[in-house]
Amino acid sequence: MADLARLANAFFASLPGSAPSDGVPSGGAPFGKGLSDSALPGGVSALAGVSPVEPFPSGAAASLGAAERHAGETLPAGIADGLELGSPEAYAAALPTLFPAAGGLAPLAGGAPSTPYYFLGEGSAYSGEPERFADLPVEPDSRAVPGGDALGEVLRSILAEPSAPAAPAGPGAGQFYFLERSGPGLEQAPDPVVQPQVRSGFDVQAVRRDFPILAERVNGKPLVWFDNAATTQKPKAVIDRLAYFYEHENSNIHRAAHELAARATDAYEGARSKAARFLGAKSTDEIVFVRGATEGINLLANTFGRRFIGEGDEIIVSHLEHHANIVPWQLLANAVGARLKVIPVDDSGQIILEEYARLLGPRTRLVSITQVSNALGTVTPVAEVIALAHAAGARVLVDGAQSVSHLKVDVRALDADFFVFSGHKVFGPTGIGVVYGKQELLDELPPWQGGGNMIADVTFEKTQYQGAPARFEAGTGNIADAVGLGAALDYVERIGLEAIARYEHELLEYATRGLATIPGLRLIGTAANKASVLSFVLQGYRTEEIGAALNREGVAVRSGHHCAQPILRRFGVETTVRPSLAFYNTFDEIDLLVSTVHRLATRR
Repeated sequence: MADLARLANAFFASLPGSAPSDGVPSGGAPFGKGLSDSALPGGVSALAGVSPVEPFPSGAAASLGAAERHAGETLPAGIADGLELGSPEAYAAALPTLFPAAGGLAPLAGGAPSTPYYFLGEGSAYSGEPERFADLPVEPDSRAVPGGDALGEVLRSILAEPSAPAAPAGPGAGQFYFLERSGPGLEQAPDPVVQPQVRSGFDVQAVRRDFPILAERVNGKPLVWFDNAATTQKPKAVIDRLAYFYEHENSNIHRAAHELAARATDAYEGARSKAARFLGAKSTDEIVFVRGATEGINLLANTFGRRFIGEGDEIIVSHLEHHANIVPWQLLANAVGARLKVIPVDDSGQIILEEYARLLGPRTRLVSITQVSNALGTVTPVAEVIALAHAAGARVLVDGAQSVSHLKVDVRALDADFFVFSGHKVFGPTGIGVVYGKQELLDELPPWQGGGNMIADVTFEKTQYQGAPARFEAGTGNIADAVGLGAALDYVERIGLEAIARYEHELLEYATRGLATIPGLRLIGTAANKASVLSFVLQGYRTEEIGAALNREGVAVRSGHHCAQPILRRFGVETTVRPSLAFYNTFDEIDLLVSTVHRLATRR
């Protein structure tokens, strides 16, 4: 494959009009980024055995083409801190420095503040241990675990046989981003960071055509959307569905006899059915529409919390939580005299299950935990968390805002009591989200807000309320965006979360390896089980400087505390740069991210 790529580059460079001084062949693709579809004859692709989506792995083409041409040349001055940021040629020119030995990664520089993926930090309590933390020998004493023998047995069972599914055999085949960690004692060195063929067979170019905004240009450069943990972009199917609603169905729902009211009601309740199917709920009556995960958590704090949590009771959250899963519980605890307790995390950013078990007690009323950390990407063991909580007699709320776009959720299989997510995180509109609650629990909860739609009968003396879910949907809801959310869930299900997970796993591995080559870069969050978040700091730079430099190249990342200050402070930082991936991102976009940050690192 390498010889074929070299031969193809040389062949097209020799064509009339090719290989001008800027290194761009007549087809228009920079050599460092591989040949474009228009420049590649079909026979070459077929001969190489490469998917037509990616004619050549760009990293490989870069290392064979631009790296050789530019070796030893001085990188040009440019626009940020005297740098020309983000050019593929610059990244290719850096490859010989990054990988001086044929086929291997250069060792990380000594004294780095932290080591990224595949390496355990020198200062870690588990330094040199390649095993998963949950596999460490732990023999909890049931007498020390609140709840007695029953809870102790649940904990021992969990720690002995973790329920997280093991990654299927074969490289990059993991479904839930369960990346293997390597330690200093492992014999096999990491592979060079060269752009892989897409082993999942995922047609990312076909997906990208479904998202109009990805054709946008920022600062004259193609938009690269790496801010997916903040919000995801919307496919044409969702945009068209919203337009169709306003053009053909717009009406209030439930309370009229005319045709448009019937259409709007059918569309709205149809979206509720789609959300129930998407989460694996038993009934549509277990699905409540809200503005988003934040409103959903506040709804439960003011209904379940006010009904079942009182003075001296305990609420448990984890150190990983978004502020939206901390502040509502603080407000409740302060109002009723309850206590808030926090599950600690280890040095990789994963919760410590046996410490969690010790927090559980007879006064624990609720455990509220994220399924995927928005700041670190950690995938928490929610099935184990739920099992331990139920053994102690507590209820569990799972914040799925960051998980639903990356992995399949089945609330009944998890046995979650409550689950919340936001539509805009799963390629749907803003201002719409879902609360799932077990039917028997929702039926016990009082209303949160009063108004139309949630009542059965009103007099000046007394009001009778509808059952769930109408009891929690006072007034005119966000009808159109609920319908748009239904279209987004349809879209994700058509592609398939399993296919999405496999492809995003490959992106995450590739991006992690690329960032690991950058001197002075510290990855924050190295748990074995991660979703597609890469949170980092770079020595010598404020995070906003890195975000601004990337923006000049058209690359959108989040820079700040990500509404998760406690977990960042656990790792000694106030802010990070947070690229976050989705299934419409590409290896070429990751190359641009890595090359830009690498240029910054080597020039300060």
